[in-house]
Amino acid sequence: MSKLSRDDVLKLAALGRLKLTDEEIERFREELSSILEYVEVLNNADTQGLEPTYQITGLKNVTRADEIANYGYQPDELLKNAPALQDGQFKVRRVL
Repeated sequence: MSKLSRDDVLKLAALGRLKLTDEEIERFREELSSILEYVEVLNNADTQGLEPTYQITGLKNVTRADEIANYGYQPDELLKNAPALQDGQFKVRRVL
């Protein structure tokens, strides 16, 4: 059984830069321990003779052909309504 200690939870919290209360530490210790127990059950499942499943729908290379859509507008017509232009493109504020 994989039981996490309080120190294990604190180490995980530090990696995630989380500040936890004592109640949260205990709750997460129990929850994470139960998750690890379930993973152990999955690890013990008998998978001998099973082929790996990479794709379950059977579809292969599902793509559509590229098509140029002509909406009947010229770039200059669309750009004339822009509040600001730079080098033939919409000028917007920098977003960081």
